[in-house]
Amino acid sequence: MHLIFPNLQAFLVGENHISGTFPLSISNLTELQWFDIAGNSFNGSIPSNLGSLSILQRFYIGFNNFGSGGAHDLNFLSSLTNCTKLQELNLDGNKFGGVLPDHIGNLSTYLSLLSMAENQIYGVIPESIGQLVNLTAFIMVENFLDGTIPNSIGKLKNLGRLVLQQNNLSGNIPTIIGNLTKLFELYLHTNNFEGSIPLTLKYCTQLQTFAVSTNKLSGDIPDQVFGNLENLIFLDLSNNSLTGPLPSVFGNLKHLSIFYLYANKLSGEIPKELGACFTLTELVLERNFFIGSIPSSLGSLRSLEILDISNNNFSSTIPFELENLTLLNTLDLSFNNLYGEVPIGGVFSNISAITLTGNKNLCGGITQLKLPICFKVPSKKHKRSLKKKLIFASVIGGVLISFTAFIIVHFLTRKSKRLQTSPSLQNRFLRVTYGELHEATNGFSSSNLVGAGSFGSVYKGSLLHFERPIVVKVLNLETRGAAKSFMAECKALGKMKHRNLLKILTCCSSVDYDGEDFKAIVFEFMPNGSLEKLLHDIEGSDNHNLNFTQRIDIALDVAHALNYLHNDTEQVVVHCDVKPSNVLLDDDLVAHLGDFGLARLIHGATGHSNKDQISSSTIKGTIGYLPPKYGAGGPVSSQGDIYSYGILLLEMLTGKRPTNNMFNENLSLHKFCKMKIPEEILEIVDSHLLMPFVEDQTGIVQNKIRKCLVMFAGIGVACSEEFPSHRMLIKDVIVKLNEIKSKLTC
Repeated sequence: MHLIFPNLQAFLVGENHISGTFPLSISNLTELQWFDIAGNSFNGSIPSNLGSLSILQRFYIGFNNFGSGGAHDLNFLSSLTNCTKLQELNLDGNKFGGVLPDHIGNLSTYLSLLSMAENQIYGVIPESIGQLVNLTAFIMVENFLDGTIPNSIGKLKNLGRLVLQQNNLSGNIPTIIGNLTKLFELYLHTNNFEGSIPLTLKYCTQLQTFAVSTNKLSGDIPDQVFGNLENLIFLDLSNNSLTGPLPSVFGNLKHLSIFYLYANKLSGEIPKELGACFTLTELVLERNFFIGSIPSSLGSLRSLEILDISNNNFSSTIPFELENLTLLNTLDLSFNNLYGEVPIGGVFSNISAITLTGNKNLCGGITQLKLPICFKVPSKKHKRSLKKKLIFASVIGGVLISFTAFIIVHFLTRKSKRLQTSPSLQNRFLRVTYGELHEATNGFSSSNLVGAGSFGSVYKGSLLHFERPIVVKVLNLETRGAAKSFMAECKALGKMKHRNLLKILTCCSSVDYDGEDFKAIVFEFMPNGSLEKLLHDIEGSDNHNLNFTQRIDIALDVAHALNYLHNDTEQVVVHCDVKPSNVLLDDDLVAHLGDFGLARLIHGATGHSNKDQISSSTIKGTIGYLPPKYGAGGPVSSQGDIYSYGILLLEMLTGKRPTNNMFNENLSLHKFCKMKIPEEILEIVDSHLLMPFVEDQTGIVQNKIRKCLVMFAGIGVACSEEFPSHRMLIKDVIVKLNEIKSKLTC
């Protein structure tokens, strides 16, 4: 690319399909103020002749393939120090390696944005960063930075966004952070920070987002800090070692929407003042050491959608005020010491929305819970007649006790070869016991093992009262995120019904014969296994059976499933892990999309509300199918599923996985297919696609097949474009696939 317009002030070609190396002739554009080539396919290195651009203000080269991961990739920054008017510098989503040089502090004093997310930059943050006094955003997500946050960061008094998650930073969160009084976003999660939350954080009164999960923080939560941060909307302190009580000052956070405190060592009672946080939508306090009563004031949280206080030491009745939470769709009270009557209104009327396992003394509730009937205290006028009845009851009771003792002894002597079984599973979500699943899978034996997923193992089996074979997905609860995966999958599939979704029969949350926690999901068995096995001939599968027409049908089935999830449910469901191993095939090769362990629910028809966006920085999908921008912590969206679906189509077309050895940093499955269509399409397709047509070698038939293959490849490429706005809509995908199917059959 040769730039020959010396008076050019703006060069904006972002988000196109331009490739090649960086244009060296840029140094001739001495009047250039704005340079944007982000979102293309440029590669190579950045030249060090940029100093002549003395009035350059914005320099955007993000989401290309610049750099090599080498130590000298960032040498060009020294020439940018001569660009004394530079205001914004964005290098996100490239392959820049090396350390941040000390002379980064010599960049323009006007610099407000410095963003280098999703690169391979390592080493420490230099002290010279403090010289960039007008910086409002410093973003280094997903690199390999180590060492501590330098104290000089406290000089950046205009800083509003400090985004350093997913690095290897360590040491204490510096107390100098309190100098950043304009800070509104502070992302430090997934590092190795230790020590306590600094008291000086209380001076950051504009803070709206504070995320420090998955570090090594300890000590009490300082009430004098969070009592001041009244603008907080998102607060994530989870996966640390914080101790002590939950301060009552959290009740002052009137704008707080999401509050995660799970997996710490917190204790004491939940303060009743928390009921004043009327905007809370998610409150997750699981896996701590909280005691006492569940405060009835939580019934005032009318916006609450998720409440999880499981795996604590609460010992009280369940407050009936929780029935008033009309938006609550997930309530987990499991593994506490709760007792007494279970309410039946509101969320308690939905068996799939509540989890009460591990509380031994509960009674009442809806009939599906199968809890004992609660004993009612009689009124005074009934006491006299009750006395007579008690005499009779004591006689009958003695007989019953003797009989019960006989039954118990007889039952125990039989060990538990056949535990009590659930009624027929014709009606969804009736209870099934651990004992039934143990028996159904021959004790979860290796001979019944049919595969392993992200969070557990999958066994084939058969239940006594269910005529068809089943598969049981047993969660490995030692795997990080497994319990959340269980909740996500049960929640995602619980209310959904579509012919192309894997049908969930029931969820089981119980304890095994050793008293350990046990969670499993029971599905219908799919006789033809996964699409991955058929495509790649795993364990002797015969992929000769999957011709082009059948693959189009499977692609349509998955597209219909995604269309249902994205457009036809009350809440948009983002699957987050669309890939061949999660596409299961029944007797008739009808495809069913399964494994919703990573699924996320997004409110509204579009899922674009800021309040409802979910950061993808915690989403761990599958390499090769994961959208390229999820790693930057952007919001999860249905377009991420479209990207994964596009890769799945290209894998069906070529028979090659996106992780094949032939693909590297310069060549992906997407690029491989894109550069071969239309002329060289027959060179890349899986030979099995052509098998039904080889008998007729006429030019007409061959030309028709070729056109259909090009159309199919075009859909896969269009769906897997890097930028979400460039990807096809799933409804358009269905139209195009049906068009291909019609051309083949006519």
